[in-house]
Amino acid sequence: MKRELDAELVRSALEAGDLERVAQLLRGVPAADAADFMANVPAEDAPRVLRLLEGEQRAEVFGYLEPADQVRLSENMPRRELARLFEAMSHDERADLFQSLEPEQRRELLPGLAHAEREDLRRLSSYPEGTAGSIMTSDYAVLAPEQTAAEALEALRLSAPDAETIYQAYVVDGARQLLGTLSLRDLFLARPERRVRDLMQREVIDGRADEPTEEVARRIARYDLLALPILDDAGTLVGIVTYDDAMDVAEEAATEDFYKSANVGKLTGGVKRAKLHELYRKRVPWLLLLVFGNLFSGAGLALFEGLLARHVALIFFLPLLVGSAGNAGSQAATLMVRALATGEAALSDWLFLLGREVAVAGALGLSMALAVAGLGWARGGAELALVISTTMVLVVLFGGLVGTALPFLFSRFRLDPASASGPLVTTLADVSGVLIYLSLANWLLAGP
Repeated sequence: MKRELDAELVRSALEAGDLERVAQLLRGVPAADAADFMANVPAEDAPRVLRLLEGEQRAEVFGYLEPADQVRLSENMPRRELARLFEAMSHDERADLFQSLEPEQRRELLPGLAHAEREDLRRLSSYPEGTAGSIMTSDYAVLAPEQTAAEALEALRLSAPDAETIYQAYVVDGARQLLGTLSLRDLFLARPERRVRDLMQREVIDGRADEPTEEVARRIARYDLLALPILDDAGTLVGIVTYDDAMDVAEEAATEDFYKSANVGKLTGGVKRAKLHELYRKRVPWLLLLVFGNLFSGAGLALFEGLLARHVALIFFLPLLVGSAGNAGSQAATLMVRALATGEAALSDWLFLLGREVAVAGALGLSMALAVAGLGWARGGAELALVISTTMVLVVLFGGLVGTALPFLFSRFRLDPASASGPLVTTLADVSGVLIYLSLANWLLAGP
């Protein structure tokens, strides 16, 4: 039974140098909790804590660490110790770590591994980053079609210690061509003498090793699969992507989209672990670009200096109207980016969704216009109320159209649509809001 980790107690024992007590406290705790503890201890203590764990627990805890922490610890491990750790790790996790190591470390590590593990590591690490092959594992259970149910159960029992999952087994022929799948439940309920070929499910949902990871994760979620078999171009079974790996991919993709929506991009190790110069480098280009974009707002104000001098009340409503345009644009962009990311919308849907946004944004603009019309009347009479309410409808409509169109435009030119939301849409809406507002005011409030 797993027990809760008392981090303060472990930290006190570590500071007192009582390593035996530390080992005792870490034994039997969930690997994720032990990894969280290790991530928060001083860098010089982390290797000592890791060595206190036994083989299987050590590999499991190590697998929960952030990639940057894994590499840092690996750099300080003797080659033989690192080889033993690799042997205990799951196939996909050790392949990910192997790709993160420096070329010299890879050359030093390989001779310390068994031949089968060495070849498996080379094969798994050969797939490009971002493809299904780069996250799949070769820890899966296979059955032969001519086996009986009793023989198949015995085969699964023997392969269970090394398999990522045995709840779904894959039926292959002598050339490892995928013939079907068989669940442990169906196998357990079958009569012992029945053949696997008569029990297996022949219609199999699969993936290709060169497919993007997001597509594989989406398929697993759509069909509620425990794992997805991965085939090469010849139809040979080369690995599986499990549900937990798909969740990791989905979480990473969602995080990256959030960062891109703020025009930041992917961060190494997240906000907490990213280096200061990386945070600066990721944020400064768009901010500088948007600074110059906002100069157009200033130019618009300068163009209408005389109007603003004659109707000072216009300045009171300027932040309200410009902010409403940006808010409407950001809402629309977020909805479109998410729809494109999840596959709910495709590039061919842009005209349909643009038409829907005209109706929705128009209704929103009218509602907001009614809300502020009274303020305009109170500040400057009927004419100002007309300017404020009309502008509100126009800027909300424009912001919604920009927020809807930009993600599709970015997708059309093979750019990430997430970059179209957030600050970029807000800046465009701000500039257009100023020009629409003051141009309309200049026309409606023009003197004789």
